Amino acid sequence: MERGAFTGYMDVAQMTLYAFWLFFAGLVYYLRKEDKREGYPLITETGEKQLGFPVPPKPKRFLLPHGGESYAPRAEDPQPKFQGRPADVGFGAPLLPMGDNPMASGVGPSAYALRADKPDMVTVSHDVRIVPLRKMAAEGYAVDEEGPDPRGMSVVGCDGVSAGTVADVWFDRSEDLVRYLEVNLGGGGTVMVPAPLTRIIGSTVNMASVKGSDIAEGPKTASPDQITLREEDMIQAYFASGHLFATPSRAEPFI
Repeated sequence: MERGAFTGYMDVAQMTLYAFWLFFAGLVYYLRKEDKREGYPLITETGEKQLGFPVPPKPKRFLLPHGGESYAPRAEDPQPKFQGRPADVGFGAPLLPMGDNPMASGVGPSAYALRADKPDMVTVSHDVRIVPLRKMAAEGYAVDEEGPDPRGMSVVGCDGVSAGTVADVWFDRSEDLVRYLEVNLGGGGTVMVPAPLTRIIGSTVNMASVKGSDIAEGPKTASPDQITLREEDMIQAYFASGHLFATPSRAEPFI
């Protein structure tokens, strides 16, 4: 074979382009397969499971920062319970809440994810991240003397009805701020309300998102001294959805 005969009838630049196309196609296939580690199989409105192409990869083991392990894809998690009905007969129609309390329906703004049913942890120290102030008094934590102390204040809804009094504040070790207010309902039991949804006016804690009677129906925590990631999502969804669901007039258009 004469020198240069191969390149005489083979276009090297074109072969390089073909090689790049093959590499790129393989890369797209790999990435499309990897992004199916979460959320698959898809569940349609009729309950059918869809895998699509390509099929999800084999499970991969991940070591969690605070101990334990997780697999992805993993066995299907139980779906959050919700009470809703389609607004229309067509596929993709939005769900309308059902039941006496739409904020507890799990539909629309009251929907939540079933995150891990365990407390959030501080990454560095591996301590529980969100704890009541009564558990941190020994560490020198206290409410700022120059600011209002909500403990003992009445918690009032948007209708002016009091639901109870603040028993304690729950502090975020990682962010150095108050995350929740623990409300004593008076008749027994407590409920957690998100601090960002409250506003202290005078000697009362006001919640514009919900009515006073709705506060007592908020999701409860299983432990009096801990709140799990799943409970946080449920509580946040319940009280935040009151901006739309607390009164019938809020759910209607302005025009």
